[in-house]
Amino acid sequence: MPLPHVLPRLLTRLAAAGALAGAGLTAYAATEARRYTLRQVEVPVLPAGHRPLRVLHLSDLHVTPGQTRKLDWIAGLASLQPDLVVDTGDNLAHRAAVPAVLDALGGLLDVPGVFVLGSNDYFEPSFRNPLRYLLPDDGTRHTDVPELPWRELRGTFTSRGWVDLTNTRATLTVAGTRIAFAGVDDPHLGYDRLEDVAGPADPTADLRLGVAHAPYLRVLDQLAADGYDALLAGHTHGGQVCLPGGRALTTNCDLEPARARGLHRHPAGSRPGDPGSAWLHVSAGLGTSPYARVRVACRPEATLLTLRPRP
Repeated sequence: MPLPHVLPRLLTRLAAAGALAGAGLTAYAATEARRYTLRQVEVPVLPAGHRPLRVLHLSDLHVTPGQTRKLDWIAGLASLQPDLVVDTGDNLAHRAAVPAVLDALGGLLDVPGVFVLGSNDYFEPSFRNPLRYLLPDDGTRHTDVPELPWRELRGTFTSRGWVDLTNTRATLTVAGTRIAFAGVDDPHLGYDRLEDVAGPADPTADLRLGVAHAPYLRVLDQLAADGYDALLAGHTHGGQVCLPGGRALTTNCDLEPARARGLHRHPAGSRPGDPGSAWLHVSAGLGTSPYARVRVACRPEATLLTLRPRP
């Protein structure tokens, strides 16, 4: 058959195959975003002789009222009976989401807890081109949109006994372990005031934890240098759209993609016992923007951290 007659058919078939592959990838990404997963990680961070502590790390729930499957899954986490809950922000994605968040957390609000807020707790989400996340950060922050009811969320959390770590320090005794905390407001918005929490971590505490929503290096560097044993953050969504095997392409902050989720050391390459170093746990979070409910090779997650004595 002459080439001029073959080429249009070939192009048509290639276009059809491309459309089919694109539809398949979209369906997979939408399904992946709803495959809620519990990660379990051990961290050797307690002094000798202390019994293990079970810490539930929640982040980036991005709740809208109609997300029944996600809300039911979150409600089931109470059965883990953690000793402590650490919520690293971005709970909201809708102006009517506060009751849904509180209902889902349920009995977890009766457990000792600490929290910070993220940008999506403060401001209503809006549609953005997802490809922009792959470009260098130009510093633009969308604060020209309506606020979400973060004051209601914060007020209920604190009334139930959770400690607000917004640019402050606090101390809690949990299951016999005295924990010193330092937390900052969202670094992605530039709301962190590191000078308010600067200085050596409490040397008399059994454990020292630093908490932030977004794991910007300036925050991690200071908290590690000040002697905090472990740092907890979220914000990155684990990269959200990753290469096969879970390799992140971006973190939406200045943390390198290799540490977009999971347990690592900070600074990168440091070892336990090195001065000015700490464990770093970054949660890939449970949600997405309501305008892009997709994930690729990066399932939504909550993490049960079992803190154990150092070897």
